[in-house]
Amino acid sequence: MPKHGHHTYHLVDMSPWPLTGSISAMMLTTGLVKWFHQFNIDLLLLGVIVTILTMLQWWRDITREGTYQGQHTTRVVIGLQWGMILFITSEVLFFFSFFWAFFHSSLTPAVELGTMWPPAGIQAFNPFQIPLLNTAILLASGATVTWAHHSLLESNHTQSLQSLTLTVILGMYFTGLQALEYWEAPFTISDSVYGSTFFVATGFHGLHVIIGSSFLLICLYRMYMCHFSENHHFGFEAAAWYWHFVDVVWLFLYISIYWWGS
Repeated sequence: MPKHGHHTYHLVDMSPWPLTGSISAMMLTTGLVKWFHQFNIDLLLLGVIVTILTMLQWWRDITREGTYQGQHTTRVVIGLQWGMILFITSEVLFFFSFFWAFFHSSLTPAVELGTMWPPAGIQAFNPFQIPLLNTAILLASGATVTWAHHSLLESNHTQSLQSLTLTVILGMYFTGLQALEYWEAPFTISDSVYGSTFFVATGFHGLHVIIGSSFLLICLYRMYMCHFSENHHFGFEAAAWYWHFVDVVWLFLYISIYWWGS
């Protein structure tokens, strides 16, 4: 029986976390400005700490609602599914703008770029080195997260834990390799429109990989605590959808920016 007794919808209780989340976002933004202009990271670190604390406690409350209090009825889960679909759609449009900027500049290079792409003086990455390895890593992680999902549907707790652990490790491996690639990059974000589109597109994708890895890591903990069952596991399902979205975006990035664009 739902908490309110008359319907299957979930009326959210009063929560302080939207307010603390907004404050932490403001501290992150102003902290970045302060770091860039005054080389002081105190406010930025405070914003990161408040953001992490808000995330953990908000996730804790949602986990309690869905796992222990029975608030996530079938109708509520359908609403959550549509919310995740619309969120991923907005993310697709977000990356679409980066691809638009890249192709606008690369298909008709301006005279300031030497009428060539990559622009004169830019040494592009070899697409068959780290970028190809990262492609294989993300494709493998897509396979392992699917393995975890099917294991969960079959109530195979051991295999679901093993495969999801492997997915998180692959995500962290990808992030480490991308950090190494950035460290060794022969150009910077200020090197013409090539550097701008490259680092903004791949950098935001890297941020999404970190977010997705964190999402899956929380799901791994919940899976270990037996919060999921074969017919009630939307938290993990949403993380898997997000991870597949990250995979697909990387394929487009690799083909267009690393391979074709080089």
